Amino acid sequence: MDKPLKTPPPYPIASVDHALRAAAILQMEGGATVSQISERLGVARSTAHRILSMLVYRDFAVQDEDRVYRAGPVLEIAAHSQSLVSRLRAAALPHLRRIVDLLDETANLVVRTGDTARFIASAECRQSLRVGSREGMVFPAHRTTAGLLLLADLPEGELDGVYAAERYRDRPADRPDLARLRAELARLRRTGFAVNRERSERGLTAVGVPVRDRDGRALAGLSVSMPSVRYDPHRLQSLVTTLTAAAHALEDDLAERH
Repeated sequence: MDKPLKTPPPYPIASVDHALRAAAILQMEGGATVSQISERLGVARSTAHRILSMLVYRDFAVQDEDRVYRAGPVLEIAAHSQSLVSRLRAAALPHLRRIVDLLDETANLVVRTGDTARFIASAECRQSLRVGSREGMVFPAHRTTAGLLLLADLPEGELDGVYAAERYRDRPADRPDLARLRAELARLRRTGFAVNRERSERGLTAVGVPVRDRDGRALAGLSVSMPSVRYDPHRLQSLVTTLTAAAHALEDDLAERH
């Protein structure tokens, strides 16, 4: 079993977390106002303004004449507002909130870039013991529920390219065992869903399904995350059914917006 990669710090600093999340929002979506950052982070407008002002000071953000904050020069890959990631996120948010209403667990939308999986949207549940927002975070794809589903959609030859040995010359321990990975991906293709028990983070279990375009290609992964102590294998089929219905509804919305 893979060792967990990320463990939340025992003494998290909320102000740092808010600044990092705000920077990720600007990078992935291209821009946001003070009000939007305030709403997304769940902080007062004055707090959001101070966060954005510090990001501007450190060149993580710039402010346009229309008072919209955008990714600054430090964030090299600023997504434009009409990018696929932005459209996916905008379409997915109502469905993530619906999943939270139904399951009372945190819901996520994830995309894959190469051998990494990026969380582009999260909706937190209301339980006191819960998985927090992972929005903006990046993990090795083979260690996440959605990442595995997206890898499973690749043609055989492309998987070899993603995990070519020369890419891991300086970090060989990060390269997964391809024989084991292929066997796992074959199982996922048969079942249509994935379960991740503490492979990405200690104490976290996630269940996910793919979101596909009109041609049947996997665009993203839709998942629900919960503390492992609350995961009940007897609920797995119910979780998969709820996620699959949400994924199909999201697919319909994306088709209408295209």
